[in-house]
Amino acid sequence: MAMRLCTRAIRRLEPSRRQFLTGAAAALAAPALLRGRAFAADGPVRIGFVTPQTGPLAFFGEPDAFVLKRFEKLIGAGVQVNGTTRPIEIIVKDSQSNANRAAEVASELLLENEVSLLLAAGGPDTVNPVADQAEANGTPMIATACSWQSFVFGRGSAPDKGFDWTYLFAFGLEDVIAAYMGLWSTIETNKRIGILLPNDADGNAWGDAKFGFPPALAAAGYEVIDTGRYTPMLDDFTAQISALKSAGVDIVMGTMIPPEFFSFWSQSAQQGFKPKVATIGKALLLPSTLEAVGDIGDGLSSELGWHPTYPFTSAATGETARDIASAWEAETGRQWIQTIGLKHALLDLAIDVVGRAGNPQDPAAMIEAIRATDRETTLGRANWAASPIRNVAKAPMVGGQWRKTEGRFELVVCSNPGGAAAPATSDLLPLKG
Repeated sequence: MAMRLCTRAIRRLEPSRRQFLTGAAAALAAPALLRGRAFAADGPVRIGFVTPQTGPLAFFGEPDAFVLKRFEKLIGAGVQVNGTTRPIEIIVKDSQSNANRAAEVASELLLENEVSLLLAAGGPDTVNPVADQAEANGTPMIATACSWQSFVFGRGSAPDKGFDWTYLFAFGLEDVIAAYMGLWSTIETNKRIGILLPNDADGNAWGDAKFGFPPALAAAGYEVIDTGRYTPMLDDFTAQISALKSAGVDIVMGTMIPPEFFSFWSQSAQQGFKPKVATIGKALLLPSTLEAVGDIGDGLSSELGWHPTYPFTSAATGETARDIASAWEAETGRQWIQTIGLKHALLDLAIDVVGRAGNPQDPAAMIEAIRATDRETTLGRANWAASPIRNVAKAPMVGGQWRKTEGRFELVVCSNPGGAAAPATSDLLPLKG
């Protein structure tokens, strides 16, 4: 039987906040179902995939249909498990960018669909509630696109304690901090930094007094002006902008979702706030954000979790990072996005674990397979056993700057502190104006 992949077209975001939110809500509004053929084996191995396909975090879910298609042939042929071909069924559920909804659909996948493995990606508001459901129900889970601090500390654990059932392949805040400092090191500033963070899982982790940005920045000789935790989805940043202007900051940094950043940066221009550097996490992952803010986005910088120049190859599909980015642009007609590589790596790991588990419907066997993973993906090599953080395999992180060239925003790598990922090709340039 032919495999079916049901999604809706992803619409390009236009340069207005209303259209920005509408476009995000339209992205992949229908759940996707990816099926293998009917085999004489004991039935399909079901994998549940929770991802924000609608709502303000929908940019995390934008590449889902494309990435699932990359694995269509592999999954359609079945996966070899103990010498037997087993069909794979991947059931995708939309978290709607809501933590409660993420927990709800994860529960459906566990109790109604009886999945053998859960996958999740899209920041802690998606990953953590899904992980909590997996932990409570004794079902293996692999996640990405979430800092390990949010995943571990945000769920009441510690690096040496970990969890029984839930695993993460992603970066740490220390990697983002190193990437940011690498960006800023090439520009002369007054070393005064203004921080913008929401009152949510990411914002509270980034602003943590022990492991977040404030203590690391202070130790590096920066003066930190913390504007406090703003309410998520805030659309008036006048108070924050006034505080940053009064403090005379040369650098502004934080983590925001696209609608928040659109409001902040547009209002900054209107109110005459012009720092030398603006480095914003999460919101600047996609070129659509830069297209929305227009010319005033030229020179913005952010962390960079995946790039076409990453020197890794997928063990599952044989594709390089460049191959995947080129295929995306050819098939969609849109510029490559970082989240392609994150999702591709997650599917790569899932199929590898199922194939090595012996009995994928035995949770203990699946956990042993996860723990024994040593797999190259286009995001890097995943090896949980080699990590000093229980349940966490580290992925690389670099820093980049958006520059407008011939009418298109290009993401240039300007900081590679770990030396294992995309090479830096330029120093960071100050913002224009």
